[in-house]
Amino acid sequence: MSGVPPIRIRRANGADVRPDGRYVVYWMIAQRRTSWNFALDHALDWCERLGKPLLVLEALRCGHPYASERVHAFVLAGMKENRDRLREHGVRAYTYVERAGDEGRGLLEALAADACVVVTDEWPHFFLPRMVDTAAQRLRVPLDVVDGCGLLPLRATEKADPTAYVFRRRLQKLLPDQLPLAPRARPFQGRRLAKPASISRNILERWPEATPRLLDADGLASLPLDHEVKPTEDQGGAAAGTRRLAHFVKHALAAYADDRNKPEVDATSHLSPWLHFGHVSTHQVFRVLSKAEGWSPDDLGAKADGRRAGWWGMGESAEAFLDQVVTWRELGFQFGWHRGDAHRYESLPPWALQSLAAHASDSREHVYDRDTFEAAATHDPLWNAAQRQLRREGKIHGYLRMLWGKKVLEWSERPEIAWEHLLHLNDRWALDGRDPNSTSGIGWCFGRYDRPWAPERPVFGRIRFMSSKNTARKVRVRAYMERYGAEPETLLPF
Repeated sequence: MSGVPPIRIRRANGADVRPDGRYVVYWMIAQRRTSWNFALDHALDWCERLGKPLLVLEALRCGHPYASERVHAFVLAGMKENRDRLREHGVRAYTYVERAGDEGRGLLEALAADACVVVTDEWPHFFLPRMVDTAAQRLRVPLDVVDGCGLLPLRATEKADPTAYVFRRRLQKLLPDQLPLAPRARPFQGRRLAKPASISRNILERWPEATPRLLDADGLASLPLDHEVKPTEDQGGAAAGTRRLAHFVKHALAAYADDRNKPEVDATSHLSPWLHFGHVSTHQVFRVLSKAEGWSPDDLGAKADGRRAGWWGMGESAEAFLDQVVTWRELGFQFGWHRGDAHRYESLPPWALQSLAAHASDSREHVYDRDTFEAAATHDPLWNAAQRQLRREGKIHGYLRMLWGKKVLEWSERPEIAWEHLLHLNDRWALDGRDPNSTSGIGWCFGRYDRPWAPERPVFGRIRFMSSKNTARKVRVRAYMERYGAEPETLLPF
């Protein structure tokens, strides 16, 4: 029935399709876009098969611990855009925003009472897996969960890989068969859909749709959110993400291999927030990049040897970027899918846990509590600058983000406490927080995907060490520190 690869579709319950239902529901929770979306493709396939209209439910919770003005403003911009685009294609979009914690409870179940089948997104992190599992148990129609997380299907591997090298070899073996199987760039083109679905008045009265004022983020002050975490200048939505992608490929890609670790140049793509919220797809990124490189599948290397460069058959910078957006990003998704405990300290490799435990009681020159970290009030001006960037912009330059994590490990009372501090800082302030990929970055600071290093050091043990002084010697940081609030005299030690 479906044009979506079967490996990407998981039936989450044992209910039977209801042919006499009034519509097909697509519950959009992770891949929040109207193109390049396997779940949307699958829902539209069901609509054509059953001769039913599509109803898209996109909702936004306010009851989770990291609901903030920053997250809401970014997501709301995408919700408004999705609603308008769906309407252009004759699809009923139900855009719902909670005004109190758990106020939306029961909405999906109410809509599903008149549905033939419900389709939703796979996402192996945060509260979404539990939410989907709970919904599957309550619905009396099938719940199809569709994986649109990356170029490689989550179920294409049998276990979590220990390093990027091992995973890269696996990618190089499996991706040639998967790359042609992309979601549709124009999913509505050529479709014959039934007239837009109507929604029961009782449902609309019980769960009112988001007002235009709220979708414009003008009503955030009235919601029970974290109001200290303010919106950034980055605007959410597929259009803004697509513009950012185009700008990167045109203006920064050529220098990416040489400059991506240089804070003074900042040649990174900045696409993480749009990828995290599903406003941009990795398939879309790959298509744009391959077109710019003049690439074809015939350019792929014949040997899956796990090397970082040469296999894709693209330029040096394009391959370096793909290693980040495919290898490292999807490594985290695969880990989260197979393990389910990526957010837990105990998920670190045994050698790292053993080494950290052996040095947990080592003397530390500096020890800070969470409030001091959050306020960027440590003794280290470079670390403070990175934390200020996170608070101000919802991101940290990629190279300095590694240093940022390593120093929290060094300056916390115990490694387990450092882990909790970093998860909190990342998930509260980063636009791409609460994500398998950003959690992977935190894990890397504690040895995940890495190897034991020598010499063995106090506090770190065999974990890879980084220092602000060495970082300042390797890359130019003066302009970065000045930009993010460091006083000129604090630059002198570096």
